[in-house]
Amino acid sequence: MQLGAFSVSLSVKDLTKSIAFYKDLGFSHFGGLVEHNFAIMKNGDTLIGLFQGMFEGNMLTFNPGWDQSANEVDPFEDVREIKAKVKAAGHDVSQETGDDSGIGSFVVIDPDGNPILIDQHR
Repeated sequence: MQLGAFSVSLSVKDLTKSIAFYKDLGFSHFGGLVEHNFAIMKNGDTLIGLFQGMFEGNMLTFNPGWDQSANEVDPFEDVREIKAKVKAAGHDVSQETGDDSGIGSFVVIDPDGNPILIDQHR
């Protein structure tokens, strides 16, 4: 199963302070809009998403169809195919979005309660 680009999504209290902190660690502001309460930070191939007021807790995130620089990859495994495999393996999914093709997402919880977001943007 090819899950695509990987990042850690962090729920932050103060986006501006968090951006400054991760810049101090060598990350650059790679994407996202501060006025929309999120920023994607990048250091080499490492991605961290900073999200203020969007969700509680932290989660792992995978983006099918993207590489670590948000470039489209082709071919790629569609989010609906991944979701079907996860369900077939006996795991519950939640927060399902999307139609028959294109943008879509879902969340699966690992055995220790950690949410994993599979979020396809194309």
